[in-house]
Amino acid sequence: MSASVVSALRWWARTKGQQAALRVGDDEVGYRGLQDWTSRVARWLAAQGVRPGDRVCVLGGNSVEWCATAVGVLKAGAVLVPLNPRLVAAEIRKITDDAGAVLIIAAPELRSLAEDAAAAGPPLPVAGFAEVAAMRDGPGDDHAVEIGEDDPAMILFTSGTTGLSKGVVCTNRTLLSIVFEASLTEAGLRPGSRTLLVLPLAFTPGLVWGLAMTLVLGGTIVVEREFDPGRAVRLIDEHGIDALFGVPLIFGAMAKSPEFATAQLSSLKTALTGGAAVPVPLLEAWGSKGVKLRQIYGMTEAGGVATSTGVDDAAAHPDTCGTGSIFTEFKVVREDGSACEPGEPGEIILRGPGVTPGYWQDPENTARALREGWLHSGDLGVTTEDGRLKFVDRIKDLIISGGINISPIEIEQVISGLDDVEEVAVISAADEKFGETPAAIVVSRGHRDPHRIVTDCGRLLADYKIPRYVVFRDEPLPRLPSGKLAKVAIRKEYADIPSTHPKVR
Repeated sequence: MSASVVSALRWWARTKGQQAALRVGDDEVGYRGLQDWTSRVARWLAAQGVRPGDRVCVLGGNSVEWCATAVGVLKAGAVLVPLNPRLVAAEIRKITDDAGAVLIIAAPELRSLAEDAAAAGPPLPVAGFAEVAAMRDGPGDDHAVEIGEDDPAMILFTSGTTGLSKGVVCTNRTLLSIVFEASLTEAGLRPGSRTLLVLPLAFTPGLVWGLAMTLVLGGTIVVEREFDPGRAVRLIDEHGIDALFGVPLIFGAMAKSPEFATAQLSSLKTALTGGAAVPVPLLEAWGSKGVKLRQIYGMTEAGGVATSTGVDDAAAHPDTCGTGSIFTEFKVVREDGSACEPGEPGEIILRGPGVTPGYWQDPENTARALREGWLHSGDLGVTTEDGRLKFVDRIKDLIISGGINISPIEIEQVISGLDDVEEVAVISAADEKFGETPAAIVVSRGHRDPHRIVTDCGRLLADYKIPRYVVFRDEPLPRLPSGKLAKVAIRKEYADIPSTHPKVR
């Protein structure tokens, strides 16, 4: 099958081989160099016994070696399984077993972690980025093993907002469908786009929307090893970056950096954010620079971005996520599958060419998520009268207090807008009278008066939504690699709030 990331890389290597394909720090790799390097990696993998269709795991932080390894896996006809470098050995072993992996390739600083995971079960070979780095120089090479358009190219294990990690299958067809759809809209990515990646390569935004999309479109991706807000701002002007995506936390940190005030940012055409509520002041801060920050709704199972606010709607409808994409549509439905009326909360369901065909060797969860051609997201949303989508919350994150549904995101958005508040997570706490009640976990730079939080919430929220517990903490809230709040970890850490903290109202 000629339509793939691999075939696109081959084309760009032949037509503009000297152009930078990727930059990590001061290290730059051109298209011809990346083509040759990854072909040698593919031959090396075959020599290690990797066959087409085998699953190969890659473990490491952002680096040129990570990129070369990942593309080399695809060229070998194998299935790429990126691993979260923040996992412990037991968690890695669970994923390698679920994927049926035949090899782990790890960064030097994570080699011992990979070996610990490999030792926790049946024999599993481990190789390192050092071997990959040694293949960077050598003769020209266009080697690649072709796979079918509906064969898996990647298995993306979800980051676990529900606490359950499932392997989302991404085929060549779905991967290229995601790229094609993203390149059609006015503010989408284009051939030659320059993307700044401040998120991990090992997840959908970094791998699909970052590396894969760049290589298919013949662009340049500037990859940061770690997120430094001020440096990220400087890089936009320095490299003429036209695409940036991340959670609101990232855009907020950049807007607060000293560099933001004097930055031009005139090259930035595509700025997408999602995964949490987007405060209006944040939209205004970027808007003052001529950047229309657009809110998205999506999930790994739908290619990362299913719908986003249009460029012309970014200012007028900041709390919506658009009306769908060119080929991807959504509905908001009741439990019986019937369509909700505008303003009526229901489950968001999606269909489109970038939706996964299912979970890896998991027919039960596949059948539960994919029904009659629609992907059931497990997310709660509403539509407006003119068909725009508003994300409400994860259905499983809802707090049911006295029989009334309360959205934690709604409360988080109010508290995050208060002076001195850096971060906030709202979770459910057990309550004898109401069953559940909201509890706010707050990271604050200054005032730590819980009654102030309650009073300020009372001006903007109904009484039943105001937190009955306010807990201050010094450390940043735990987050997933995507930047989203790790609600499972937060709920676990604060499971005993009623017995350890007093009610504040």
